[in-house]
Amino acid sequence: MTQRANDRPGTIAIAAVLDAMLVVVFVSIGRSSHAEGLDLAGIAATAWPFIAALAVGWLAARAWRHPLAVWPTGVIVWAVTVIGGMLLRVVSGQGTQFAFIVVATLTLAAFLLGWRLVALLVTRRVRVGATSGTTSGGATTDADTGAVDAGAPDASRTDRA
Repeated sequence: MTQRANDRPGTIAIAAVLDAMLVVVFVSIGRSSHAEGLDLAGIAATAWPFIAALAVGWLAARAWRHPLAVWPTGVIVWAVTVIGGMLLRVVSGQGTQFAFIVVATLTLAAFLLGWRLVALLVTRRVRVGATSGTTSGGATTDADTGAVDAGAPDASRTDRA
C-alpha cells in the first residue's frame, strides 16, 4: 500500500514541529511588542499554555491522519489551540484581555491555517502537473517524485512570441 505524501511519518513530524514553531513565533512576537524579554524562560512561560493546547488539538483532530488538511484538521488544531491556550492562561493566572484574545485568534489562524493553505495549493498544483505531465506554468513534472523541471518546454503552449 502506498502512503500519500501528506500521511508519511516525515510529513507528520514536520507538520507538528512547524505548528509548535509557529506558536513560539507568535509568543515571541507578542513578548517583543510588549518589551518583554526574549529569554528562553520567558518564552516558555508564555508559550506553554498554547503548546499544551496545540498538543490537545492534534489529538482532538487526529492530525497525524491528514496533517496538511486545512479542514477539518487545521481548523480543529487552531480552535483548540486558541481556546485551550486561553483557558490555561486563565487557570495559571496569565492575562486574557479581549484585545489579546482577538490578536491571538487572528494571528494563530494566519499561522496554523496559513501554512496548511499554502501546502494545499502547492500539493494541488504539483498533483495537477503530475497527472498532465506539466504544471500550469509549462514546467514538466516527474510523476513519481513530483520534482519540477522549470526549464523544460511545453509543446502545448500557444502563447509564444
